[in-house]
Amino acid sequence: MDYDSAYERVTQLKKFYKSLLWFGIVAGIIFFDDVFEKGKIDFSLFNGSVILVIWGIVLTVKAVKLFLLDTEWERDTIEKEMRKSKRA
Repeated sequence: MDYDSAYERVTQLKKFYKSLLWFGIVAGIIFFDDVFEKGKIDFSLFNGSVILVIWGIVLTVKAVKLFLLDTEWERDTIEKEMRKSKRA
């Protein structure tokens, strides 16, 4: 891995972890506010819980792209496909 790709990966990781931290802070505020005010968690659009679900899905997709489908996975897959085409 060269310097530029390593720098880009670290930048992406930093952005992801910041987003995850903000998600945790906002989720904690919303859920604890619900629990203390109503004694239960209310899943309504105006309450913010649906927004947290959507935000969580977006973070999950980013995590999959960042940790599972990274450049190393892409390189390995390209090499496998090239080996298959050489055999044929």
